[in-house]
Amino acid sequence: MLDIFQKGGVILWIIMLLSVFAAAIIIERMLYFKRIKVDEDKLFLRIKGAIEKNHFDEALSICDSNVSPLTGLMKVGIAHRDQVEVVQKEVLRDAARQEIPQLERFLTPLGTIAHISPLLGLLGTVTGNIKAFGILGGGTSFADPSVLARGISEALLTTAAGLIVSIPAVIFYNYLVKKVENILIQMENQVNEMILLLKGQKKERTGDEL
Repeated sequence: MLDIFQKGGVILWIIMLLSVFAAAIIIERMLYFKRIKVDEDKLFLRIKGAIEKNHFDEALSICDSNVSPLTGLMKVGIAHRDQVEVVQKEVLRDAARQEIPQLERFLTPLGTIAHISPLLGLLGTVTGNIKAFGILGGGTSFADPSVLARGISEALLTTAAGLIVSIPAVIFYNYLVKKVENILIQMENQVNEMILLLKGQKKERTGDEL
């Protein structure tokens, strides 16, 4: 294995280092999305039932025991349940926007690695060929076969390594970006549902007081 890295040169080491970073990002993101994954429809019905009964402490307790972007929005909505609808909308949408950085965390570096890995592989191909054929153009009648072989090995290894790192990185990057987009769409729907729920509950409480 070490012999392969030596043949691949500095660029291969860089590509392998990027592969470690990409793997770490993918694992961290997958664990994060697994941690916040909940049955949102079922959870929302539980929270809705508690709110309709004016059991706001129970609703907050449900949110605290099921940490996710949804429950974060629900907690903000419950905390501002007595505000006018315009304020509720703005507060909830601001809370949804604050979830975006955490959802998109590390995706930009992963996308960068996915795009530059094949370019680094191409760079390794160029430098490897320069080393290999530069010997042939050096004015000597007999090229050193070992130097020629090292140059060709570097060219092939870096090209392969760049593709090996880039392909899964692109796949996971697209998957994670799509997952974030779906969560943001769900959050937008949840904001609207929460506003309607709080609006109806506020009217009911006002009617009871009268």
